[in-house]
Amino acid sequence: MHRLAVLMIGAAIFPQHLDAQNDEHLERARRVLSMTPLIDGHNDLPWAIRLFEDAPLNVAAYDISRRAPGHTDLDRLRQGMLGAQFWSVYIPSAYGDSGFARVQLEQIDVARQFIRAHPGHFQFAGTASDIERAFGEGRIASMLGIEGGHAIENSLGALRAYYDLGVRYMTLTHSRNVDWADAGTDDPEHGGLTGFGEEVVREMNWLGMLVDLSHTSPGTMSDVLNTVDAPVIFSHSSARALRDHRRNVPDSILTQLADNGGVVMVTFVPSFLTDRDVATIGDVVDHIEHIRRVAGVDHVGIGSDFDGISSTPIGLEDVSTFPALFAELSRRGWGDEDLAKLAGENLLRVIREAERVARRLQRERPPSTRTIRELDGR
Repeated sequence: MHRLAVLMIGAAIFPQHLDAQNDEHLERARRVLSMTPLIDGHNDLPWAIRLFEDAPLNVAAYDISRRAPGHTDLDRLRQGMLGAQFWSVYIPSAYGDSGFARVQLEQIDVARQFIRAHPGHFQFAGTASDIERAFGEGRIASMLGIEGGHAIENSLGALRAYYDLGVRYMTLTHSRNVDWADAGTDDPEHGGLTGFGEEVVREMNWLGMLVDLSHTSPGTMSDVLNTVDAPVIFSHSSARALRDHRRNVPDSILTQLADNGGVVMVTFVPSFLTDRDVATIGDVVDHIEHIRRVAGVDHVGIGSDFDGISSTPIGLEDVSTFPALFAELSRRGWGDEDLAKLAGENLLRVIREAERVARRLQRERPPSTRTIRELDGR
């Protein structure tokens, strides 16, 4: 769609919001985000750096200290009042010239490079306490998330090594099935998790690594919820009841999620929000409110997918716009307490509980040495 037409649609939808300087709801949003770390569950900046045409994989050349070509740079992160970010270290589920581990390690290296290059802005974080400490020091707590269990190449040892490198969640699948779990956008192969898939999930709980169910099939979602000892997350998904997309979360799973204690981090991917040509900030709010109604306000968060999407909802064009989302929720009657839960308190609770479970499991047993051959006969 032509840019002028998009701007005209935005003005028609939000005419009362154009005078941001005198907006009491935006002031409330900024007040809440100054006191509670806003934790975004998914940003693909490392992949954007890998694909940078001028200098692929070159962190210095991409240069987020200036206006970057994508959705994310330092100035806009500060405008967006980010308190913590899970940087997705995504790799494709098919890679021709090597196994997955080399590419995964390169993406982890890219993320660690830009975090290290800007110590006044970023602080590497591994725990809930680290997040709170970085936020208190005025820095953006930075964690890593693997997007797709293919990265571990069916090895629990690799899973543990990634944790030691700073990975704090793993999305069990991406667009394709893995050998031990079904993806939401592939033909069912396993009926959910295999025996080895259950062992992967148990080992993630043992580590304190969050189990991320975005991209997985409903069968995998349900099997995980029947296996885990700790709360799960959906790092970037929305509500299937509002948009019948295979990447979204059915209400039946939202009901189970409330019992589990987990969080759905609502994404800004336009095709996950609406079947209209143009998505808006209001569509994102609709999905947040639906998840609150079905699962409860303790089970919803934010997972933008900035720098992993080619188009964005009107009103949420880049990382600078997060306060506008919270202002929209304020207009719909959300109070400070619920806005703070959405921003980061819910996810901090999940991380703390995952850490507590890991401490208990590590007292009870050593690391698992079981293999996919032993459990699945592969």
